[in-house]
Amino acid sequence: MAGSEFGLSKPLNWCLQSEERHFCCVPAVNVNKRNSRGSRLRQEDFPPRIVEHPSDVIVSKGEPTTLNCKAEGRPTPTIEWYKDGERVETDKDDPRSHRMLLPSGSLFFLRIVHGRRSKPDEGSYVCVARNYLGEAVSRNASLEVACE
Repeated sequence: MAGSEFGLSKPLNWCLQSEERHFCCVPAVNVNKRNSRGSRLRQEDFPPRIVEHPSDVIVSKGEPTTLNCKAEGRPTPTIEWYKDGERVETDKDDPRSHRMLLPSGSLFFLRIVHGRRSKPDEGSYVCVARNYLGEAVSRNASLEVACE
């Protein structure tokens, strides 16, 4: 329904997208009484976007650390982490894991594991936020273990 039918210069249906939200105005009409109840503002679904990217970190063996990642979207996106292209297992996959996926989407390491032959935590990480409208991938962040 165009606004010009009512002497308006703008259509009655419109959408507004800001950095944080996506809104649409849709006219609501009561057909039985043939008069308008007015318009209602409803929030639209939108694809994920990363609002906080992880940063490079250098940490000592055995110490805790966090790689931050925050995303927004509607519906709220799920977050997964990848290290060197492989999905990172967290406490959600294995309760014994030393890596925890925090509610914010950040990846928390209870302690950095690092040995002479095995360096399971050192590498390049990205977080991926997904909902039914798509996915967003963060910038790479490297986790390095400091020399002793």
